[in-house]
Amino acid sequence: MAPEQSPSRRDFIKASATAAAGTAFLTSVVNPNRVFAAGDDTIKIGLVGCGGRGSGAASQALKTEGKVELYAMGDMFMDLLEKSQKRIEASVKGNDTAIINVPEERRFAGFDAYQKVIDSGVDVVILATPPGFRPIHFEAAINAGKHVFMEKPVATDVAGVNKVLDAAKKAKEKNLKVGVGLQRHHQYTYRDIVKRIQDGEIGDVVALRVYWNGGGVWDPRMAREEASSEMEYQLRNWYYYNWLCGDHICEQHIHNIDVGNWIKGAYPVRAEGMGGREVRTDAKYGEIFDHHAVEFTYEDGTKMFSQCRHIPNCWNSVSEYAHGTKGYADVSGSSYQTYGGDKYRYRGEKNDPYQTEHDDLFHAIRNNISYDESEYGAMSTASSILGRTATYSGKSVTMSDLLASNKSIMPEEMSMSATPPTTPGKDGRYPIPVPGVYKPY
Repeated sequence: MAPEQSPSRRDFIKASATAAAGTAFLTSVVNPNRVFAAGDDTIKIGLVGCGGRGSGAASQALKTEGKVELYAMGDMFMDLLEKSQKRIEASVKGNDTAIINVPEERRFAGFDAYQKVIDSGVDVVILATPPGFRPIHFEAAINAGKHVFMEKPVATDVAGVNKVLDAAKKAKEKNLKVGVGLQRHHQYTYRDIVKRIQDGEIGDVVALRVYWNGGGVWDPRMAREEASSEMEYQLRNWYYYNWLCGDHICEQHIHNIDVGNWIKGAYPVRAEGMGGREVRTDAKYGEIFDHHAVEFTYEDGTKMFSQCRHIPNCWNSVSEYAHGTKGYADVSGSSYQTYGGDKYRYRGEKNDPYQTEHDDLFHAIRNNISYDESEYGAMSTASSILGRTATYSGKSVTMSDLLASNKSIMPEEMSMSATPPTTPGKDGRYPIPVPGVYKPY
């Protein structure tokens, strides 16, 4: 259903904002029809996407309480799958409740591997491919009645966000549990300081600052001459292509933007920004920018100032800050100070949020507790795309117009011989978005 055909979508998005206010955790609404009894029944998981994060997510799922069996695996490339299985086996060695049972007939490669994993008899699907595929895979898993853990971001374009939001409705109707890899919601330090901010300990929040500034991630892993096609080349080097990655403002900076949304219990309604490619200009870096700076505006007028950068030898920071009428908070540092001189710093227990997010999800599955992170995952993804669209276009971009556009950047055909959405010119370089020229909708 197209967004302009759905008069309730605006209300749905507003309602989903409550999840950003800290309701990422287990609720007290318990269905008496228990699906799994803790410790009695084995939960079978299927991994779709066998890179580093997928391997880590599967290992964490296997370490949750009760018996968990890795039952099926799928990836675009069999060599990545085989390496992943070895990493997972090593990570859970000695864990008696973790079962790895993935024979050759339940190891799948190619564009349809996700569907084969879903159809293999698993209970939970872990979606950890490059994020461009997430909406397709999430929709298929929900249609098949599977619980889901999916990594962030949950899409790379607006059409994908809308697909996830529609699938999220179906997940609720089917009482399916959905976790999203925005793990700060499960980190004790963040939970404590965000609650204190929301309780008014620094007054009314009037501004936020969020950062993911660093030197950049991995360089392309496959040389062009080694690839069988342009499609394989982009898939192997997925971080540098928007249809696969969404640019680093979506792939990484979403964590910080999401924290701002969580504090506000809302999502930005407008954004302006600027960005470009200043240092990582080689053709091997595909089509993404190496810096973005965005000013987000919430409906009540609160501003969130956002920076993300992939440039070496600069000031680095991965952090979030909140400014209120009574004081200011170093959110990532789990502390605050009032203008009157009062200070607070979290001194309590600390945890591994990557493990806790799986502990919480699997506890909800075993005990049939309401659990859904898909809506705020989708809307924080939309917030990141809003920022990217503002920097690419140089325009003032509104969330309502963005979602109504239902713009897609995905390829029309999914095969190794298909043509990706962007291809290099004769000089080997890809077209780069130009502010003032790039069309936001």
